Amino acid sequence: MADNSQSRSARRKQKKNKKKPLWKKIVLSLLIILIVMGIGAGATAAYWIATAPDINDAKLSDPLASQILDKDGEVFAVLGEQKRTKVNYDELPQGLIDAVTATEDARFFEHSGIDLRRIGAAVIANITNGFGSEGASTITQQVVEKSFLTPEKKISLKVQEQWLALQLEREYSKEEILEMYLNKIYYGSGAYGVAKAAETYFGKKDLSELSLAESAILAGLPQRPSAYNPFENPELTKERMNTVLTLMVRHGKISQEEADKAREVDIPSLLQKSSPDSTPYEAFLQQVQKEVEEKVDGADIYTDGLTIHTTLDTDAQEHVEFLLSNQEDNPISYPDDEMQAGMAVLDTKSGAIRAIGGNRGNDPGDFNYALQTKRQPGSTMKPITAYGPAIEYDKISTYHQINDDKPYPIPGTDASIRNWNRQYGGWMTARHALNQSLNVPAVKTLEEVGYENAKKFAESLGIKFADDKMTIGDAIGGTSTTVNPLQMAGAYRAFGNEGIYNEPYAVTKVEFPDERTVETKPESEAVMADYTAYMMTDMLKSAISEGTGKLADIPSLPVAGKTGTTNLSDKEGSPDSWFSGYTTNYTISVWTGYNDNQRTLPDTKVPHALFKNTMAELSKDIETKDFVKPDSVVEAKVEKGSNPAAKPSEYTPSASIITELFVKGTEPKETSEKFDQLDPVSGLEASFNEDSNTIDVNWKYDSDADVSFEVSMKVNDGEMQTLSTTEENEMEITEVEPGANYTIQVVAVNNEDESSRSEPKTATVKSGTEEEDENEEGNIPPVEGLSAQYNEGNSIIDVNWNYNGPPASFEVSVNGQTQTVDSNGLEISGATPGQSYTITVTPVGKNGNNDGVRGQSQNTSVTVPNEENPDEGGGGDQSPPPDENNPEEPPADDGEQEQEQESPGEGENPDSRPGQGQENQ
Repeated sequence: MADNSQSRSARRKQKKNKKKPLWKKIVLSLLIILIVMGIGAGATAAYWIATAPDINDAKLSDPLASQILDKDGEVFAVLGEQKRTKVNYDELPQGLIDAVTATEDARFFEHSGIDLRRIGAAVIANITNGFGSEGASTITQQVVEKSFLTPEKKISLKVQEQWLALQLEREYSKEEILEMYLNKIYYGSGAYGVAKAAETYFGKKDLSELSLAESAILAGLPQRPSAYNPFENPELTKERMNTVLTLMVRHGKISQEEADKAREVDIPSLLQKSSPDSTPYEAFLQQVQKEVEEKVDGADIYTDGLTIHTTLDTDAQEHVEFLLSNQEDNPISYPDDEMQAGMAVLDTKSGAIRAIGGNRGNDPGDFNYALQTKRQPGSTMKPITAYGPAIEYDKISTYHQINDDKPYPIPGTDASIRNWNRQYGGWMTARHALNQSLNVPAVKTLEEVGYENAKKFAESLGIKFADDKMTIGDAIGGTSTTVNPLQMAGAYRAFGNEGIYNEPYAVTKVEFPDERTVETKPESEAVMADYTAYMMTDMLKSAISEGTGKLADIPSLPVAGKTGTTNLSDKEGSPDSWFSGYTTNYTISVWTGYNDNQRTLPDTKVPHALFKNTMAELSKDIETKDFVKPDSVVEAKVEKGSNPAAKPSEYTPSASIITELFVKGTEPKETSEKFDQLDPVSGLEASFNEDSNTIDVNWKYDSDADVSFEVSMKVNDGEMQTLSTTEENEMEITEVEPGANYTIQVVAVNNEDESSRSEPKTATVKSGTEEEDENEEGNIPPVEGLSAQYNEGNSIIDVNWNYNGPPASFEVSVNGQTQTVDSNGLEISGATPGQSYTITVTPVGKNGNNDGVRGQSQNTSVTVPNEENPDEGGGGDQSPPPDENNPEEPPADDGEQEQEQESPGEGENPDSRPGQGQENQ
């Protein structure tokens, strides 16, 4: 016994010392981990199941209604209480049942509430692509989710959904569950349940009348009610219908022949002609639904009992709907009932959508042109793709010079972009080119700033380019890049909001029945410099006040905006007409056209009227402040026509001075020399011709300036009166009064600008022969030896003359200012360096028969030297003064002035499409 005991002890010790293989340890560890995880997962799942809501019969019957609140927190719509017609299972045609089950849950009548085969496939997809990428919900699970759970993609909710589906299957039959499903789900256009959907879309109250195609359409709608809405997207509806028919064939519900026959149907021909009943402000609610679907995962505004806070201004919405209605008192004159329109109204400061006009007649069953249209924008694109980027990246000024000299050849084609008016004005300012909506300057501006910069700028304003590419035609909105009014309002609003952009929004937050809240207001971003926004706005104000947008001008408001029309390559007229504009309070974009975008508009001015009426109405009871110029922008006076921009000189005529905007630091530094002071005439002489009783006047003019001569005359002490203007250097004065003193004045006038004039030169003559005058009693001879000398030591001009005649005083005129002296000399103090002085001396008798008699005037000139020309100046000789008194020659005329263009008249449609001779306005 002792030996056996010792043997057993040795064997136990040997087993104890023997090591187990590594792989066994790993397997054992994994098994333990899996057991622990399983216990933990089971415990977690048990907790989720324990906390799942109870089956509630009341919630199974009807969805929860959602409340929609306006900007003031007032409820304006309750969704989910109307548009509902219940149907019993016995009323469901077999074709509809087959279509629904084949599409949503092919083994519905076989499983117990969850489909393990679908779950397996979904698990693989979720592991591969991430949780939530593919669902495995049966019809029963969908009823549970719609009735008791939120639409969030969480594992806990999915576990609860599956548990409740099993519970629901134990308490209700398959027929009852399918009936719940078809009465509960949303089908679009405000229709709940399949019965109401059949009536809404096909006008059928008896479901047994549904065709196979109609049943397939209804079965496919719940997946994406808005996208597959047959009223709005018949092409997508047909694609979805074909998918349902394919699934019905695959699951043996119909034959291939039946499916092919159903596919032949024309979707619009199935739809009822009268529009379905609408909830208030349907066009706005479409945007609300779109935002909730995009920003709140899985939420349904028609079934989830939500409280949705929106930005709607009901007064603005009602006014917009009134203008788009067919009411007799509508102030807008539409050319016909077929013309369509879409309008979006935003708050300029926040980007909040205040109103949406979807279509003429505000029919909810029709297309929403404010949100869904895709049309070329025409010249409303020019600020976004050409001038805005050029200010932002190149810091061009509103004066920036662009050469509009000929049509612009489109690279790689034989076509050219033309101006809408077929006129080409040479060099002009960016402001003028934009307010006249000229195409050639716009495409040249895009070429200057570059496609990369322009594309980046436009995309930051919400513009999406076709094929993600930008071409030269995008400068004038004439390519396959398309927009809708909401997009354009969003882009223009940034110009009015100091360059701050955020996507236009209708929903600020969404509250769930369980008090969970989702904030949906988008973040704002500075997408351009404040100088870009302000300078672009200032140019767009000109486009309304003096350009193509005059019909949209509201004199009482500081308003900016731009027109836009498009052209067809094969016919006259415009298929699209736009107007987008803004104040500091509101931004509005309007489009008009036809469903057939090949049909041209008989009147392209309707958008102007819609904008003007709406903006005036919204602004009548509030203060509208002007746009504030930022410190980054300076106003600077520029000599018109200078290139590059130059400051006006002291001689620049006022008519040639304009004020433009520059980014601070880029304003002109050089002064123009184009309008230096004109040289006066020289050698002016006036003599009396006794034989013809005329006065002959002649003079010299040696400057190359383009001038004419204004000749004036004064008789005795009368007023100076202009006789005429001539380009000759002489003139004959007829019908001379005998014995009268004549003062003749000649002024050189710039032919390019009449406000540019030289200083006057004068000569005096008395009618009658010289011999008679010398012997005649009362004759006053002229002064002699008249001279003027600048005295540098005391900065005065010494004027001296001799006089041999009866007693007289002397009228001395210095540059037109006259004083009377009795001596034979005068000192002129305070002489200005560089200034020319013309001195005229006229003796006037003061005794006896000579009292008041005036002698012939004599004149001379002197120029005071300045520091740059110290040798300038000195004494002058008697009249006429020599040419050396005006030594500076005027600069050559650069010939570059802005060419004025007239605004287009009624009926002119200036926009176009690419490669077809663009002429967008």
